Amino acid sequence: MTGAILANSFKAALKRGEKQIGLWLAMADSYSAEICAGSGFDWLLLDGEHSPLDLRTMLAQLQSVAPYPAHAVVRPPTGDPVLIKQMLDIGAQSLLIPMVETPQQADMLVRATRYPPHGFRGVGAGIARAARWGRVGDYLDRANDEVCLLLQVETRAGLDNLEAIAATEGVDGVFLGAADLSASLGHIGQPQHPEVVAAMERAIATILAHGKAPGLLATDESVAASSLAQGARFVAVGVDALLLVKATQDLARRFKADAPASSGPSPY
Repeated sequence: MTGAILANSFKAALKRGEKQIGLWLAMADSYSAEICAGSGFDWLLLDGEHSPLDLRTMLAQLQSVAPYPAHAVVRPPTGDPVLIKQMLDIGAQSLLIPMVETPQQADMLVRATRYPPHGFRGVGAGIARAARWGRVGDYLDRANDEVCLLLQVETRAGLDNLEAIAATEGVDGVFLGAADLSASLGHIGQPQHPEVVAAMERAIATILAHGKAPGLLATDESVAASSLAQGARFVAVGVDALLLVKATQDLARRFKADAPASSGPSPY
């Protein structure tokens, strides 16, 4: 068994410069993930940083999304090489690593996602879902090339080192975390503060200049459209939990005067 099972369509699309529209999954549930997988998005973010997603529930989500065209991008809670190894072994091909601040950290993460001699990922393909338990005969030869590594820059220190991070060989894209970045720049909860907006625009241009794909999450449709026009390549335009909050509150309010008011502005 070889071929298509290893091909990372999301990585290939980013290399071609195609815009990829995604949805953030924060509900940590395989059933809702499958519903979203059939909704027409190019990619889905399985969030292990700010949701109760663990390795088992992540595996269930990967399995539920697998039959659909939407590509699963996995965000671990931290850039721990042990977690990265486990996530790759259960079948994740695209990883979004939070809180990257230095080129040294970027280089370490590249090596953590690659087998020797290009990295130090442990070799366990024979018992891993990623290689279909050894049934993908050329997995070890091709796995390195099919990994898509996205690094999340979301602090002032990360911005200061953005040139070097984006220049790191093996990094496919840089995701700009507006919520944490606004906090780091002294404007917590204000991702649309002029200083934050200007920093994001400069960052998108810098990432593009290094031939990498810029990405972000923007639940405000006008912000998402503006970012895409500036050159962002992979943009999540909603969050499953927030969509459910809004839809249920709006429905209740149409029938009950004492229903909760709509939520305030999203921090994304």
